[in-house]
Amino acid sequence: MIEDGAVYVDGGVIVAVGRASELANRRADEVVGGPDVLVLPGFINAHHHVGLTPFQLGIPDLPLEVWIAARLGARSVDPYLDTLYSAFEMVSSGVTTVQHLHGHMFSPPETWAGEIDAILRAYRDVGMRVSFSSGIVEQDTLVLDQDSFLATLPAPLRERFDAMPRSDRVPIEEQLAASFTDVLSRWGGNKDGRIRIQLAPQNLHWVSDKGLAAIRDIATDHGAGMHMHLLESPYQKEYARRRTGRSAVAHLHELGLLGEGLTLGHGVWLSEADIDLVAETGTLVCHNPSSNLRLRSGVAPVNELLRRGVRVAIGIDEAGVNDDRDMLQEMRMALNLHREPGVDSPSPSAADVLSMATENGALTTGFGDGIGAIAPGKAADLVLLDWKAISAPYLAPDVPVLDAVLYRGRASAVRTVIVDGRVIYKDGAFTTVDRAALMRSLASSLAAAPGAADRARKELADALVPRVREFLREWSVDGGEPFYRLNGRS
Repeated sequence: MIEDGAVYVDGGVIVAVGRASELANRRADEVVGGPDVLVLPGFINAHHHVGLTPFQLGIPDLPLEVWIAARLGARSVDPYLDTLYSAFEMVSSGVTTVQHLHGHMFSPPETWAGEIDAILRAYRDVGMRVSFSSGIVEQDTLVLDQDSFLATLPAPLRERFDAMPRSDRVPIEEQLAASFTDVLSRWGGNKDGRIRIQLAPQNLHWVSDKGLAAIRDIATDHGAGMHMHLLESPYQKEYARRRTGRSAVAHLHELGLLGEGLTLGHGVWLSEADIDLVAETGTLVCHNPSSNLRLRSGVAPVNELLRRGVRVAIGIDEAGVNDDRDMLQEMRMALNLHREPGVDSPSPSAADVLSMATENGALTTGFGDGIGAIAPGKAADLVLLDWKAISAPYLAPDVPVLDAVLYRGRASAVRTVIVDGRVIYKDGAFTTVDRAALMRSLASSLAAAPGAADRARKELADALVPRVREFLREWSVDGGEPFYRLNGRS
């Protein structure tokens, strides 16, 4: 903590950090902030998908695998406006960088490039920093062990599903081009440097061993990072056992995917042996607390991950506990969720959670250690909070400032957001785009009734959801002895 501190920025880079009196002799074209302002590194949402939340689109919070089937029925939304909608929420809660994980499992391949470009234009226009990955799915698009599931369907329903565009019909080489190399050629040389392109093998059940090896090789060739959903639910843990005879993490290690270039999204059902491998290899984990609770996936063993020195990031995923993108709320969720009973029990500290949302999150993006901290040489990605909004009407003087931010911070306390040295949000307004006009455009685009294609997908999803639920009843959800004991039956 630096009382009466100041940050001097030049050319989008932090040049000096110190007391304001020490930096006062430096020439400044603009002074931002002032008394009663707290300056923190910009937050990093290390796992994000869409703008309008599934709940807004009529998809209820179901168990994950059933929810994925229901998600098939969501109506189409303009990708540019949709991305801006969530960007507005993220930035206004202090997020300066996002790991965007795009999905196009049921989109025709000829639409992929347009969707990706629209998403990246939105982030460029609003001024955010983005690490973009387009999910690669070459099997089991709808459910675990899809071939076995489809065999349970009556012929007419199976034919309707088979008639849908699906990414599992696109060869892995074409998916790699559309999802990575072509995107890299269009966006990798962006002059402002705020866009990075990574790879996203979507999950173990969604990618074959051949596909995983191809993704590994292209990531190595390009020095690109990978972000992979893994062990989000107990069904996924059982799937790995059935497919490989070992854990999903052990299988990825055998294939050479583990390491500092891989982030495991969720990791709820990691075992002790899995955590050993993750820690030994320097593999990163992104914790998504709200999503895991909403979709009944469980609670990731974050205390054990931290104890073993694993670098844990934090992501809001599809939507936070308030069905929005309030990063301060998500940080508070992570702070409180892992408090085990007992006077000497472990729990994350406020500093642990801030690290998840800043320096650890930075490592999961293609920006590495260039962001996530306030230090000379780092990018000037900063969030300015109104201290009075956090401390009013009274806060005991011995309460640590960081604790106060994590316990009492709200998006409403965010006064200014700076990305790459540029103010993009100030006093509730964006300096880069007209939020009100764009939100009117989004509302207008959704005012009409869904089209025929959307209606057909919704009807198909409604027919498939109960059958997915029935199919998964045969799967074991016994994940083994828990890391945390939060209640007792006897």
